[in-house]
Amino acid sequence: MPERNIEFGTYGARGIKGHEAVARRLDALAGFVATPITARRGLLARLHYLTRTDHARQAAREAGLTVTDRTLKAWLDGKRSPSRKNLARIQTAYRMVRRQNVARYLLARLNREGRGTRVEFHPLNQSQVGRPRQRVVSYRTLNVRHWDRIVEAWTNDDEEAMDEAWVRDAVVDLGSEWGQYEYVTNIGFAA
Repeated sequence: MPERNIEFGTYGARGIKGHEAVARRLDALAGFVATPITARRGLLARLHYLTRTDHARQAAREAGLTVTDRTLKAWLDGKRSPSRKNLARIQTAYRMVRRQNVARYLLARLNREGRGTRVEFHPLNQSQVGRPRQRVVSYRTLNVRHWDRIVEAWTNDDEEAMDEAWVRDAVVDLGSEWGQYEYVTNIGFAA
């Protein structure tokens, strides 16, 4: 696509890709457990979430947590502690299962029966760019009506599909200036 930045930050501009900011915001809306997994309370909260139903256990297995029921019971009882590798697997499985569980709810809230959600685009940070190379990039808002592909890509943790969906379903509606908002400092919206 035209206007895709190839060498972002060459002159000192700072920001993140728009789809990364959207993924962060969706993660915040998903309401993950705040206690770190290294704390006993955080580990137990994640394990209870992943083992409370047969459906949750199956989803955890599909997400990569493939330990025996005996091992899970030992972790829950505090008789054994997971290794670092297993802690990473638990965290990954928890994030994937939580995303799958809240995706339908978030999608309904974001689409709002076709009315969409107001999204704020906070432009990239140009404070480190030399004066002659700075460009005027203003704060923008846009009503995004179609979140289906965006939320699906976020649920599947597919960064490439997320980028494609974000650009095709949202950012291009900014008109001819859409390329200026490929990198941003923040994307804001509520659900």
